[in-house]
Amino acid sequence: MISLLLNVNLYNPVFMGLRDVLVSGGKISKIFDISDTNHRNVPTEWNAEVIDFEGAILTPGFIDCHAHLTGGGGEAGFSTQVPPVPLSQFTGVGVTTVVGLLGTDDTTRTIGNLVSRVYALREEGMSAYCWTGGYHYPLTTLTGSAKSDIVFIDPVIGIGEFAISDHRSSQPTFDEILKLASETHVAGLMTGKAGVIHFHLGDGERRLELIERAITETEIPARVFNPTHVNRNKPLFEDSCKLLDRGCYIDITAFPAGTADPGIEACDAIAIAIKRDLPLDKITVSSDGGGCLPCFNRQGELEHMDFGRASTLLETLQATLAAGIPLETVLPMFTSNVATLLRLTEKGQLITGRDADLLVFNQNFEITDVMAKGLWHKRNNKQLIIGTFE
Repeated sequence: MISLLLNVNLYNPVFMGLRDVLVSGGKISKIFDISDTNHRNVPTEWNAEVIDFEGAILTPGFIDCHAHLTGGGGEAGFSTQVPPVPLSQFTGVGVTTVVGLLGTDDTTRTIGNLVSRVYALREEGMSAYCWTGGYHYPLTTLTGSAKSDIVFIDPVIGIGEFAISDHRSSQPTFDEILKLASETHVAGLMTGKAGVIHFHLGDGERRLELIERAITETEIPARVFNPTHVNRNKPLFEDSCKLLDRGCYIDITAFPAGTADPGIEACDAIAIAIKRDLPLDKITVSSDGGGCLPCFNRQGELEHMDFGRASTLLETLQATLAAGIPLETVLPMFTSNVATLLRLTEKGQLITGRDADLLVFNQNFEITDVMAKGLWHKRNNKQLIIGTFE
């Protein structure tokens, strides 16, 4: 399909002004300055669609680096397993690239299940990848080791979500952490993939102690150690902010509204980072979509639970903008920052030759249109492409 998008206020994610964008072959073929309109004379034989967006906002699609594609949960019995997440629950809210993972349940869910779900989402039209392993050591893998999973299985880009400082973890030792970090780093060097270990952080008092030691005592680059859920409590967030100056990326979770306590809402965590003039290019935001969000007491007993939804990314962006933070300040945390960390070189920016993963926002910052890999999944607020069993 060939599409010419006219009169869009382009965020790259940096604001570029009013532009026209030509999409063909699933890629951004050309970005035009509208001062010269000769390019608008599209040859009839192209059979192109030409759409005038009349000044609407155009941004890269969201990259969600933390989602339970096969469903999460199960901490309160088999009936609490969350079902697999269908395609439109990602694309309908602006997620055009997703990275799946296993969590607490890396027993009934396997890497084989996860990889097959990634391939299914790819067949249905979005970009999808995954981490290997899960909460526990030894890792659950497909080939027998994390390194060979990353090297030989196309969608696998690193290890995650590996649990520390959590009563549900395998209580890994420092040496075990180093072994995994070394495996994923070397596999990343061999393949050009992300090569990071994506750490689930719980509410344990040790917080980031193992990561801090690893950065101090070893030669493994700081970027390899990638903690998520860093806003789940205030002391953890404070410690996480200190990691930014040491070269780590940190991942803020967009918890459903009203569920962050005793932690920090994602929009508030972003505002704090901006106010403190922290390295914003090393902050990402993810949804935990499809994951169970349980609340445990000190005895490890479940008190109540919710589940993650990819829609919280859009809600977080909207809340941040409502607080007066400029779009081009916060947008990289959902797009280009994630692409840089994960070495997804075709994603995260609207540049000639990159994948045509696009979002169109109206003036109220509602997503009206979603394009993934050059095809409209959502158009004029109507979902055009849905999953096979939706």
